[in-house]
Amino acid sequence: MIRCDAIWLCTQATDMRCGMDALLAQVIKTFGGAKPHHVYLFSNSKNTRIKAVVHDGFGVWLANRRLNQGKFVWQRTSEGRIQLNSEQFDALILGLPWQQLSLYSNMKSI
Repeated sequence: MIRCDAIWLCTQATDMRCGMDALLAQVIKTFGGAKPHHVYLFSNSKNTRIKAVVHDGFGVWLANRRLNQGKFVWQRTSEGRIQLNSEQFDALILGLPWQQLSLYSNMKSI
């Protein structure tokens, strides 16, 4: 099992032809380095595909996800990155509106 201590979303569009080395270079540029047990997510400009790079402390994993319908939803940010919690990640990879999860969590506590 791969341990994930943090999940990071790179908000700028990425060329999905990039392999592991090019994506790791993007991680270094955007995040300052690849930390063990951190997941880094990248999307194409149409937001229909995601690539995930995971540094597990020994090596690097690369995974792809493509939606047949719909799009992954997030806004591009000037910082170029957003940190997600595991609940937001689960919603994101299903193509659900993960940004609204904090609203639902706050409503449950009322």
